[in-house]
Amino acid sequence: MLQQRRSKSKCEGTDMGFIALDLRPGLGLGPFSLGMPICEAFAQIEQQPNIYDIVHVKYLDEEPLKLDIVISFPDHGFHLHFDPWSQRLRLIEIFDIKRLQMHYATSLIGGPSTLATFVAVYATFGPTYPGIYDKVRGVYTLFYPGLSFAFPIPSQYANCCSDGEVALPLEFPDGTTPVACRVSIYDSSAGRVGIGSLVDKASAPPLPAGSFYMEEVRVKLGEELYFAVGGQHIPFGASAQDVWTELGRPCGIHQKQVDQMVIHSASDPRPRTTLCGDYFYNYFTRGLDILFDGQVHKIKKFVLHTNYPGHADFNSYIKCNFVIYNSDFGGSFHQEVNACITPSTKWEQVKEILGDCGRAAIQTQGSKSNPFGSTFVYGYQNVAFEVMKNGYIATVTLFQS
Repeated sequence: MLQQRRSKSKCEGTDMGFIALDLRPGLGLGPFSLGMPICEAFAQIEQQPNIYDIVHVKYLDEEPLKLDIVISFPDHGFHLHFDPWSQRLRLIEIFDIKRLQMHYATSLIGGPSTLATFVAVYATFGPTYPGIYDKVRGVYTLFYPGLSFAFPIPSQYANCCSDGEVALPLEFPDGTTPVACRVSIYDSSAGRVGIGSLVDKASAPPLPAGSFYMEEVRVKLGEELYFAVGGQHIPFGASAQDVWTELGRPCGIHQKQVDQMVIHSASDPRPRTTLCGDYFYNYFTRGLDILFDGQVHKIKKFVLHTNYPGHADFNSYIKCNFVIYNSDFGGSFHQEVNACITPSTKWEQVKEILGDCGRAAIQTQGSKSNPFGSTFVYGYQNVAFEVMKNGYIATVTLFQS
């Protein structure tokens, strides 16, 4: 089932009719750039609540890695498609060109008063090779680098597009020309991207060399984290100063409440809202929290976030691309093993690797602030997994027994 969320405007929306955005073939549309993480897209939306006042977030709840995460703007006629694993923008799809006016160089395309006809598109973007005619859908797609336009072809004129012998620009015998029904913006390295199966060809552009986005974080249970791109080793017991030196300034620091995620906390008499001296360094851009002992200022725990939609913390963290090797293997972080746990590993697979740990030790409840329902926490030696109802891991908490 596709889940939808409607954003709440931070102030009253206005009837703006339509918006105008810069069209950048192969790069993006307005403030949305191909390859941007989903959190950056949400940040752009939140900065302009009067413009993007109705926003739907769509994803497959049962299998969130199977289909794109889609941010849809029904009032403005376009979708943002994010790769479900990397959560980076791979495709921008304008599905109602009358609702969105696009600027390209000195030209206007679309909107309620500027029809995106085949002749107009051809005049704006220049000559190109003949496109592809989909006989089943009755759609002809014209391609430019990082950009395609789909035009519906009336059945009586289907023969105008047969056998690839299409005179460009395309005009019908009655003197009319088709009007675009869909525009796709994608990274040009993907080749031709259009409707139907051609949509799946789009991919986010490569990350720049040395990027820390979703860098692989290798876990040695009970011992340390290793960051594959930066080469940092962060062991349990490291000081706050050590972490600051290795990972840089944290995105946030906050004092810890009494820990509801501790497996052996049933006898703790303190109220659940009690603050203690321990504190977190929040590295939202790395999908990581680090808990320090408030007295000795040494690392006690790591919390790794998967940032799956359908969890209360979705969009608070960038996804942590962790790899946890079965502790039975031991050895070097660089050892290649098949049995490992990553953000893509489902709970049943975790049990196959680590063994069945029994019933959940803690169940977190859904609430008005968390409409997505309960999650379950299962504990092993040195690690606890928070599991969503669909069987995917929401967070991993690492500690020393």
